[in-house]
Amino acid sequence: MRTICISTFIMLLLAACSNNRHENTATENQDKTDSIATEAAQDTTALDGVTAATSVEKSPTFNGIIMVPPQRHATLSLTMSGKIHSLPVMPGQAVKAGQVVATIDNPEYIELQQNYLEAAAQLDYLEKEYERQNSLGTEEAASKKAVQQSKAEWLAMRSRKQAYAARLLTLGTSPVTIQRQGIQPYLQITSPINGYVTRLDANIGKYIDAGEALCDIIDKAHPLLQLTVYEKDLQHIRTGCTLAFRANGMGKKNFHATVVSIDQAVDDKDYSIKVYAKVTTDDQAFRPGMYVRARVSTPLAPIPEKQKR
Repeated sequence: MRTICISTFIMLLLAACSNNRHENTATENQDKTDSIATEAAQDTTALDGVTAATSVEKSPTFNGIIMVPPQRHATLSLTMSGKIHSLPVMPGQAVKAGQVVATIDNPEYIELQQNYLEAAAQLDYLEKEYERQNSLGTEEAASKKAVQQSKAEWLAMRSRKQAYAARLLTLGTSPVTIQRQGIQPYLQITSPINGYVTRLDANIGKYIDAGEALCDIIDKAHPLLQLTVYEKDLQHIRTGCTLAFRANGMGKKNFHATVVSIDQAVDDKDYSIKVYAKVTTDDQAFRPGMYVRARVSTPLAPIPEKQKR
């Protein structure tokens, strides 16, 4: 009988210890669950783009990208085909306006310069001949027909020279430079703006057709945000309002922008509208195409009654 009582007591003691261990484990698991939930909430706040302290209450989140204004994005395309002779730049390299990006080898370019110089020389001769004939015509020593013929030849050559000069200008070559320095063997492709070389798909010896793009030059000095706003959220945003945003890959740092333009066309697929905002807190790490999330950081002022009407 005593043995049975001792065994029963041991079993009850073991059961009590097991219950305590289960209770402690459950408490620890609950603590871990609460910790994970807290971290997830913090991550959600980070993904929202702005903290509650910098956003307007009930303001939706707008997704978008960083871009450069069209006036600061140049595509270098050729107006004359040819083979690449030299390529002194690399993708991502900074260039200045007027800096040579590539040189093109094309015999037609040399012929065009020759035609211009010949037209310039002929024009000088014909102009003097017309002046001589006109002087003789005044003294009735030459017929009116000879004067008119001389004038026609002079005007025709002047038009030809102007046409050659215009073609040289479209290629980025100054006719004055040709007259001073003579024929240039290679066509120089220069950057029209300050910026960085991107989308460079070329190499020495590659033949490029007229109209084909050589590369792009982008100026990151004044970036824009291109945000996607849906019709239901358009009431929360207006030209002039301030946005707070975060860029993907740049941590939890907040940046600011001001809405400068709202597109008037609605996308026929997802019924969204493009909104453009000028970045007011710039960063050299910004790159076109970076993903951003933004919210309105200042309340919208009421619309004047005149504008409502």
